[in-house]
Amino acid sequence: MKIDIVQQFGAVTRAVENRVHDGCPARVVVASRTYDTTVEDLWDALTSRERIPRWFLPISGELRLGGQYQFEGNAGGTIERCDAPNSFGATWEFGGDVSWIEVRLAATADGGTIFTLEHTGSVGDEKWAEYGPGAVGVGWDGMVLGLAQHFSGGALVPAEAMAWMMSDEGRQFMTLSSLRWQDANIAAGTDPDVAKAAAERTTAAYTAVPT
Repeated sequence: MKIDIVQQFGAVTRAVENRVHDGCPARVVVASRTYDTTVEDLWDALTSRERIPRWFLPISGELRLGGQYQFEGNAGGTIERCDAPNSFGATWEFGGDVSWIEVRLAATADGGTIFTLEHTGSVGDEKWAEYGPGAVGVGWDGMVLGLAQHFSGGALVPAEAMAWMMSDEGRQFMTLSSLRWQDANIAAGTDPDVAKAAAERTTAAYTAVPT
């Protein structure tokens, strides 16, 4: 699969914010992109048990308000909010850590849909300095790409997607993603040297290149 990586990265807006979640300081990673499809179609792609594996991973559980879900080999959680077809929120539980995601959809004037994902985590300063926003941001970039490929008819099944991520092109994608999240981290006020070091560790972790 040949992907126009530059075009894909240019289509995504990335931001890092500091907020308070349940009374505690939290870091928020924000990714946004416009898709050439309706709100209803994008909502269906994001919430349909049959369509989700076509662009991301197999999913099990109850995809309803209050239901629990589990992505195969990845995160799971509980669906805490649902305002179809505009937004939903859920916990994101992986490796013993609990964070929160919120997805919002908004129609554009020309019939497209703005997709915005926020991933909120109570991350301490030490852990944040180690990997920064790319720790989750690189993975979300891959998800946003998979969704774009789904709508263009070029999505890969999970096994093919994993092979692509380990290819030279896939490694380049993850490296550039890490750099883009480095830029977002700096724009949010993080010291450039700290952000650069965190991005280098993130890149190494995703591409399996020793530090």
